[in-house]
Amino acid sequence: MSSPAARGLIGEGEMHLEVDIIPVADVDRSKQFYERLGWRLDDDVAPMDGLRIVQFTPPGSACSITLGIGITTAAPGSAEATLTVPDIEAAHKNLVSRDIEVSDVWHGPPFPVEARQPGPDPERTSYGSFFSFNDPDSNTWLVQEVTTRRPGRV
Repeated sequence: MSSPAARGLIGEGEMHLEVDIIPVADVDRSKQFYERLGWRLDDDVAPMDGLRIVQFTPPGSACSITLGIGITTAAPGSAEATLTVPDIEAAHKNLVSRDIEVSDVWHGPPFPVEARQPGPDPERTSYGSFFSFNDPDSNTWLVQEVTTRRPGRV
């Protein structure tokens, strides 16, 4: 039997980020929040006592998030992740319409906070505009506008 790479299933040396674990204190509250974001609920299972796995996938994403009970020792609120969008203003408007509390849009580097400039990048440079939001446990989601990928990215 040949390896998966030899069968053309994955490229030699490729790694695909599939799932990121988000630590939360209240699974049902977090589940409602991620549903309100419009993310697809992939699974909600409790295969044994002390274990509950809830998985969501953002629209258009190849990577999902998992939250639940018994899946991580990380403190709720300790996760930081980045979402990319093709239009920062449309994404901002969409989340506001879903009653999600979001920061204002800014351009310049995301960190330190003092370096941020108000509004989207005047030239709408790819990778140049941002906003952020937090889930109910204060896990931070940075949203970045990417209109053209740099070489080597699909």
